[in-house]
Amino acid sequence: MNELIGKGDLLDIKDLIEGATLLVDKPLGWTSFDVVNKLRWKIRNKLDRKKYKVGHAGTLDPLATGLLIICISKHTKLISKYVGLTKSYEGHFRMFATTPTYDAEMSPDCYWPHRIIEVREFEKAAKSFLGSIGQYPPIYAAIKKNGVPLYRMARKGMDVALELRQVHIERFDVVSWVDPVGAFRVTCSKGTYIRSLIHDMGKKMDSGAYLTQLRRTAIGTYGVDDAWELNQLLTKIDEL
Repeated sequence: MNELIGKGDLLDIKDLIEGATLLVDKPLGWTSFDVVNKLRWKIRNKLDRKKYKVGHAGTLDPLATGLLIICISKHTKLISKYVGLTKSYEGHFRMFATTPTYDAEMSPDCYWPHRIIEVREFEKAAKSFLGSIGQYPPIYAAIKKNGVPLYRMARKGMDVALELRQVHIERFDVVSWVDPVGAFRVTCSKGTYIRSLIHDMGKKMDSGAYLTQLRRTAIGTYGVDDAWELNQLLTKIDEL
């Protein structure tokens, strides 16, 4: 089987038939499943097939952009190989408020008094999350409880008991701070919710925080700079 195929690599019709693993840069506003479904539809039409296997190795929220590893045809059996790799992210957060979703999908529902925050406070807070930690997912999350996604329960106003999950934070750096917005970088294990990490950091600092922007820059040693833009990949498939 071929190595992962990025924008600088050769993609041919044989890869669609026999299987390939693609690096794709997920656009803003798309779910990971939107990308999978779009590629499945495009390849099915190209090969004139009724069924075709496409899967991804790690979900990104609609408001996040960045690297998806997409496995097609026979390569879908390799998904588990990539799911367990570490993930790297960069993004921005806003202090002194929280939202129900822990990100900018919803408006703030709670505010904290503004205060002067020194960079060393972020350094201390971020350092406290390094290593193996327990983390609660956001109530508005795609993970399922009793077969139902948490976000569906939340939107119905259901009371959901969240389960603590063990994750590992390899790196967490606040790289800039221009009140009230900060920028950060994180490298972490699979299953980590960056929204929860930012929320918990705000709680640790007794000031509140929510995620405003997120981009996945790497999965293991594979970087988003090598990934196909989705429209570029769709056009390439048309040209095969």
